[in-house]
Amino acid sequence: MIQIISEYGALLLSAMGQTLLLALFGLLFGCILGIIFGLSSVVDNKVSKAIAAIYVNLIRGVPMIVLAFFVFYGVPYGLKTLAGSSFVLTSLQAGTICLALNCGAYMSEIIRAGIQSIDPGQMEAARSLGLSYWRSMFRVVLPQAIKNMIPSIVNQFIITLKDTSILSVIGFPELVNKAQNVIAITFKSFQTWAIVAVMYLVVILSLQQIANALERRLNRGRKL
Repeated sequence: MIQIISEYGALLLSAMGQTLLLALFGLLFGCILGIIFGLSSVVDNKVSKAIAAIYVNLIRGVPMIVLAFFVFYGVPYGLKTLAGSSFVLTSLQAGTICLALNCGAYMSEIIRAGIQSIDPGQMEAARSLGLSYWRSMFRVVLPQAIKNMIPSIVNQFIITLKDTSILSVIGFPELVNKAQNVIAITFKSFQTWAIVAVMYLVVILSLQQIANALERRLNRGRKL
């Protein structure tokens, strides 16, 4: 194990950096999708609610590995077949799209629940002051809802970080992918996977501590 750390530790740390970068991209774009579809699910419009429900149920109903293969292989092939396009996606682009779509579906539910946790009287009071619906939403309701959503958002980042391991199937150089390369060279499967497990454990436990600290801080703020 010490030999693997000394010879391939830098490689694995670099791969962990790629993993965190991909998870961050996925969460960032997932938050954008989550806001769009989360707001669509709470407005008084049947069409927007239906579109949001279709997106959430469709993405949550498809395994991540299937989504990864579809985005990386299926989309370029479909464009080539239908339009003769030579469009291709890099593993980073496909991985970001895949994680963003998956994360966005769950973020949509987090945002919907966060908005619905705010007393409807807040919206009514803002509207009575002459603010439009969307101005009331972004200036009054969402700032309060975000405080309730922060622990869930951090937890979603942890889930997204774990999901990056699936993207080794499309060749993205994240931690699992590089660990497989190390095993192919050293034939030391147990030691390599043990190191990878510890690396994931350290990062995820650190993020969980951040989530717990934020939750305690927010709970103290509410009591005050």
